Amino acid sequence: MQIYNAPVLEMKFLLEAFGYDQVSALEAFEAFDMETAVAMLEQHGDFCKNELLPLNQIGDQQGIKYDPVAQTITMADGFKELYQKYVELGMPGFVHPEEYGGSGAPVSLANLMGEMVTSTNKSFSMCPGLTNGLIEALKHHGSDEQKKTFLPKLVSGEWSGTMCLTEPQCGTDLGLVRSQAVPVDDHYLLTGTKIWITFGEHDLTENIVHLVLARLPDAPAGIKGISLFVVPKFDLNGERNPVYCGGIEHKMGIHASPTCVINMEGAKGWLVGKPHKGMRAMFTMMNHARLGVGSEGVALGEISYQTALAYAKDRRQSRSLDKEKWDQNAEADNILVHPDVRRMLLNIKSTNEAMRALCLWVGVQTDLAHSHPEEEVRNEANDLVSLLTPVIKSFVTERGFWNINDAMQVAGGSGYTSDWCIEQYMRDERIALIYEGTNHIQALDLVGRKLPQDMGRLFQKFNEKVSEMIRGCKEDPRMAEFLTPFKQSAKLLNEVTMELSVKAMEDREVVGAVASNYLNLFAFVSLSYVWCQQVKVALDREGSFYETKIKTARYFFNHVLPEIHMLAARIKDGKEHMMAFEPDEFWSAQGFVPES
Repeated sequence: MQIYNAPVLEMKFLLEAFGYDQVSALEAFEAFDMETAVAMLEQHGDFCKNELLPLNQIGDQQGIKYDPVAQTITMADGFKELYQKYVELGMPGFVHPEEYGGSGAPVSLANLMGEMVTSTNKSFSMCPGLTNGLIEALKHHGSDEQKKTFLPKLVSGEWSGTMCLTEPQCGTDLGLVRSQAVPVDDHYLLTGTKIWITFGEHDLTENIVHLVLARLPDAPAGIKGISLFVVPKFDLNGERNPVYCGGIEHKMGIHASPTCVINMEGAKGWLVGKPHKGMRAMFTMMNHARLGVGSEGVALGEISYQTALAYAKDRRQSRSLDKEKWDQNAEADNILVHPDVRRMLLNIKSTNEAMRALCLWVGVQTDLAHSHPEEEVRNEANDLVSLLTPVIKSFVTERGFWNINDAMQVAGGSGYTSDWCIEQYMRDERIALIYEGTNHIQALDLVGRKLPQDMGRLFQKFNEKVSEMIRGCKEDPRMAEFLTPFKQSAKLLNEVTMELSVKAMEDREVVGAVASNYLNLFAFVSLSYVWCQQVKVALDREGSFYETKIKTARYFFNHVLPEIHMLAARIKDGKEHMMAFEPDEFWSAQGFVPES
């Protein structure tokens, strides 16, 4: 049973609460005022529910068809027609510049619309998602000729894009890339094998443009010798380029999204940016993708929550522990009366609403960083985006997966079957914790790069926002019950950060031992910040929506936020107990030989 209603009312509230008016007031986005934005969200929500959702389970069950002779892929039934409808709506170019045929919409609005696409069809969403990242990379690093050649077709949706990084011998460590690019006249010939390439081959578009990491003949060793190339499936003269799909991966989820082995056999490509500086351009694409991947946790958490809630309202099992709540007209009570069912549903609701708010806030900061006329505002916004990108990618995907798990538990045995679809959402979401840099890589980025950057400038900017929130709320006695735990969590984060900084200077291995727990602690403080902002706005409004919003915040601060103390204890423990084991001690009991 597929259940989804776009949370437009919630999205509208967040746009109002987190400064969308600042964005729509900018000259670049004056066509996207609040009224227009909400109308677009409503229309897009209907499209996703009526067009994408019906194909979600079909795509999961049918999967894709690979022809090993032709080395081509045929998508599941209805996907090609769906993609054409998506193109006709102008969605591929929604957020991209008008000069290339796009609509020039704000990132903050586009991200909310992207959430709806992912909620209703995660596999489908990955095709335009990867294309958006490629467009971003070419916009910032491509030559004028490359922009003129590729961007109009990519923005219109006539062509799609991929990101070709991973090879059989390297994933996280891209310094091990072996693909070669040999210069010939005005282009390069690329040879090598890439694996796990999302939408590396399909029949939705007339051409596929690959963004490929490879080495020039004179490249220095390691990461400093990586260059970036744009390699189309069909050459600019229409001839087939020798870049082929050599096979597909058989995966736990996202069955309707082709994950390909890509073989380049002297494929024609063009250098993007400067030689040996490919990682800089690729990170433009990856950071864009990481924010999108983070929101997948919100998207699939949302549809799983809606599904579990519908099940809980319908399912009758046992009696309430409070006799006053017994339904005398039935032999059992609705399971929504049981406290533990409510615990699980509220865990999902309170974290998902906060994570969506965090993603939206960062989306607003992205728009300000790109388009605000004042340099100081742009710089501050850019610092916040940089700091919070790994937090969103890691925490939101992980917590989103936990939320789907809770939704499955609410539905009991039904949640484990395909009838209620939650099991598909869990399988589809699990990859988000892995791709675009595994979650621990994001934690290392936060602790090892973002915190010490410019003597802690990014962390100081975040603390300034925390202090600003505290000053803005302390005079309102209604905020006290929320502000007190927020202040305590921020104080704990500062104490842990200072202690970790000292330990890390003495022993770098400590960073690796505690980084994931630290990122989660940082995330909880960030969620507390966005909850305070939501409560501050909701307190001055009337209606059941705002009353429920305040109750949800109250649940978060009292039942979810206390997890920070467990995380702080783990961070304080450091590396000692996990590094005390010898390699032989990791063997299974079957291979263990006890001492006599």
